[in-house]
Amino acid sequence: MESTMNELGNAASVLDIDPKTAVGGGVEDVYGEDFATEDQLITPWTVSVASGYSLLRDPRHNKGLAFTEKERDAHYLSGLLPPVVLSQQLQEKKLMNSIRQYQLPIQKYMAMMELEERNERLFYKLLIDNVEELLPVVYTPTVGEACQKYGSIFRRPQGLYISLKEKGRVLDVLKNWPERSIQVIVVTDGERILGLGDLGCQGMGIPVGKLSLYTALGGIRPSACLPITIDVGTNNEKLLNDEFYIGLKQKRATGQEYSELLHEFMSAVKQCYGEKVLIQFEDFANHNAFELLAKYRTSHLVFNDDIQGTASVVLSGVVSALRVLGGSLADHKFLFLGAGEAGTGIAELIALEMSKRSAN
Repeated sequence: MESTMNELGNAASVLDIDPKTAVGGGVEDVYGEDFATEDQLITPWTVSVASGYSLLRDPRHNKGLAFTEKERDAHYLSGLLPPVVLSQQLQEKKLMNSIRQYQLPIQKYMAMMELEERNERLFYKLLIDNVEELLPVVYTPTVGEACQKYGSIFRRPQGLYISLKEKGRVLDVLKNWPERSIQVIVVTDGERILGLGDLGCQGMGIPVGKLSLYTALGGIRPSACLPITIDVGTNNEKLLNDEFYIGLKQKRATGQEYSELLHEFMSAVKQCYGEKVLIQFEDFANHNAFELLAKYRTSHLVFNDDIQGTASVVLSGVVSALRVLGGSLADHKFLFLGAGEAGTGIAELIALEMSKRSAN
């Protein structure tokens, strides 16, 4: 640990940062990332500062033309970039002008994903500064089309894929992820992606998109977020016959085989990242979604946005509306179309609130 901390101190020196401050509580470096604290070191097998050509290929630390002349000299970037220095604000203006030229939302989505792959900090600056315009691009509704076409537009893997092939060694697969300080995991098995049905492994677009919102709107560091897709096959015949499909080409596993893989996954997550990591179940089929939430809510920190998140937002709206309409919850009738996760979750939460208010 002592040698590791010395290396961090050397890194801080190169970046003109006080190493004592950097190591003590995690301080923002010139690239917008926090140095890991002593008990929060990531990639424990190596601590280094990328330089030269490799730095320009590192999306977390790459700043593109925003590198100053001093930084270019210090990190061996001279000659690897055009001589002009463009501020992040100018880069943002340039990229937004470019994105607005695209006619189709999926084209804008792909442009944003390509930006995230090369300059993560600029990606989040664009998203935060233009959230009303870009949120529908990086998440719903555009992410649905992206998931449908995920195989054909697939360029670079994002997140972690755990398939039936890894059954029995899920912990080893988790250890392949380079970050060690994970706070939030969004996981899907791709069986009920939005209103589009079973998209199998191509559902990865959902955890990736959801976690970009955790960062842009919730302030969680990108390095603390882990998108995961559990691939147990798909019942979508179109995907099974698609030569570009990126997942297992087999019918979806059910019953004991499915439960055992999910249980191994949940146990491995706790073992790898501790008890405080939040596991958000996303776009599971109804029967699995409710069962997983009930099974692990007492042993893990779990959350289902479809069941709980949507319900809490709707209930808050209903309660707020009572100030205008008057009366109590029990005085009103609520109509639900279908019995999906969101509708069922809303109904249960409204009923729970009614019972609590009547008890008081």
